[in-house]
Amino acid sequence: MSSHHLPRRAGLTVLAAVALTAAAAPGAHAAQPKPHDPATTARELAKQLGGRSAGAYVDRASHKLVVTVTNDADARTVRAAGVEARTVGRDGSALRAATARLGRTAKVPGTAWSIDPRTDQVVLSVDRTVTGARLAKVKAAAAELGPAVRIKHVRGAFRPLISGGDAIYGGNIRCSLGFNVHDPGGTDYFITAGHCGNEAATWTDESGNVLGQTYDSRFPGTDYAIVQYTGNVDHPSDVDLYDGTTQPITQAADAYVGESVQRSGSTSGVHGGTVQGLDATVNYQEGTVYGLIDTDVCAEPGDSGGSLFDGTSALGLTSGGSGDCSSGGETFFQPVGPVLGAYGVDVG
Repeated sequence: MSSHHLPRRAGLTVLAAVALTAAAAPGAHAAQPKPHDPATTARELAKQLGGRSAGAYVDRASHKLVVTVTNDADARTVRAAGVEARTVGRDGSALRAATARLGRTAKVPGTAWSIDPRTDQVVLSVDRTVTGARLAKVKAAAAELGPAVRIKHVRGAFRPLISGGDAIYGGNIRCSLGFNVHDPGGTDYFITAGHCGNEAATWTDESGNVLGQTYDSRFPGTDYAIVQYTGNVDHPSDVDLYDGTTQPITQAADAYVGESVQRSGSTSGVHGGTVQGLDATVNYQEGTVYGLIDTDVCAEPGDSGGSLFDGTSALGLTSGGSGDCSSGGETFFQPVGPVLGAYGVDVG
């Protein structure tokens, strides 16, 4: 063990520099599924159906896993696997086509969209900064797609939650550590938000102890960074629960709509909520980020990079959103799977 523990830190793992190259096999260390529980089965069924399904979700009333389908044959396949099937009018291909069109017609800062299989729609979120001609443009873009798109107005403004998991400090900013990771050779790293990694080369803890050096950072487009540990600190694979305890992290997993999740961050501590949508696009003032997890979990500046998790499973890194933990809000997370795959690292 190293000479001291990093205080109030979300657990992470990292990889060796040799693995941090573009040559890493895509998906070589993609998110590993949980044991075959109903959620895993539902996700795999939705992937198997591909564009014929809008996805899987947890029904709010029955609390059962549901997979959307558009024909009787697929419905029989889903039910044979012990999962409920729901026939909808729009399949996944149609909804993804709608999001692609919004990317051409409604791409203005302050907007975001994601697919909600529960309503078989694309949810187009609009923050308070979108007014006048820009709001008219967004509304016209939504109207062109008819009932496939639902507009939702949100409080506050979408922004990366940077400001000053556990607090990490770089330059003049504070962010939060996401997860500790490691590569096959045993080199240790942590992952955090890319809009944090862009701002600093060296990271310290709240006591000024050096943690490590930014190895790579990607934002916008995606929102993740990896930092190689160089300081003499412990870095267990767990998440700080801000009550004197930690949550062990043993694996990575893909989020699903309706999943109950928790987020840990250095400003607001631990808060919970549910996944509202997947493959979300967010148009920040700083640029557009794709492929995010959309949730109703609150977050505040400084929580950027912090851990999104479900039990022992790592799900995502805090990217940004609107609102706060007094009034609530909408927060987006970079999925962990693509980050692990990009660098050839694992949690646990």
